[in-house]
Amino acid sequence: MMAKSTQSIIPETIVANKIYEIRGQKVMLDSDLAELYNSETKRLNEQVGRNIDRFPPDFMFQLTEEEWRILKSQFATSSWGGRRKLPFVFTEHGVLMLSSVLSSKQAVQVNIQIVRVFTKLRALLSEHSDLKLEIGDIKKQLQNHDKNIELVFSYIDELTEKKAAPRKRIGYKPDEL
Repeated sequence: MMAKSTQSIIPETIVANKIYEIRGQKVMLDSDLAELYNSETKRLNEQVGRNIDRFPPDFMFQLTEEEWRILKSQFATSSWGGRRKLPFVFTEHGVLMLSSVLSSKQAVQVNIQIVRVFTKLRALLSEHSDLKLEIGDIKKQLQNHDKNIELVFSYIDELTEKKAAPRKRIGYKPDEL
């Protein structure tokens, strides 16, 4: 039995660089997906349109003018070309659903690769949130230490500020003649 190749068709960095955060979700543009699938954006969107019931709003949505303007401003080059319609973006679930409406071997392989990249990104985010929690705990401990140190210094200040009252001498007193 022949082992399947685990080598990627497209470098992971290229896929990862095509994932954006919009509306608090990690998404990919229809044009980027079409490029990865070696297809035209128009053809990809036609297939989605024919199967629109498979793409609820949490799988795919269309960008607003403002979102599109902001996204375009993040790129140094203007290689986006002239689009007549606002682009659609696909969440991880939407990308998974694309594999059911696109039948080419390239699309299936690219989808597997994209899902792996999404999974790695999610794992990285999870690690970062764990670090955030640990840092928060350390900050709380430091704040408590700061308060304790301030308290110690205030006690020391109180002790040093107390004026020494004249003390009555105790013990052997030589007679004064």
